Amino acid sequence: MNISNWLWLGLNTVLLVAGQFLWKYGMTRHKFELDVISVVKLLLSPWILLGLVIYGAATILWLFILSRVPLSVAYPLQSIAYVLAVFGAYVFFHEPLSVPKLIGVTLIMLGVSFIGFSANGS
Repeated sequence: MNISNWLWLGLNTVLLVAGQFLWKYGMTRHKFELDVISVVKLLLSPWILLGLVIYGAATILWLFILSRVPLSVAYPLQSIAYVLAVFGAYVFFHEPLSVPKLIGVTLIMLGVSFIGFSANGS
């Protein structure tokens, strides 16, 4: 796997996490119920709309990545989003950062490292 594929995967992961953060922020601004009016109001929220646009861009980029990188490599590497989400949630939303979360993030990073290194060797 070449450096440009790594960069595309990194950008895709950051876009996915950014979209999720925008959605979370948007949801802190709205009372949401499962009814038509709530859904329409939610979809008109600038934070939710921007998150959707970013997710759309990430999806188009993902299709490009899939044309260049084996799915068995690309998909697991994208799990680095879990790491970014845990630390980002701590920083931006003041969510707790517990020992079990840190252990989980460490295990994810270890697994992603194995996949990343094996991708360079194959």
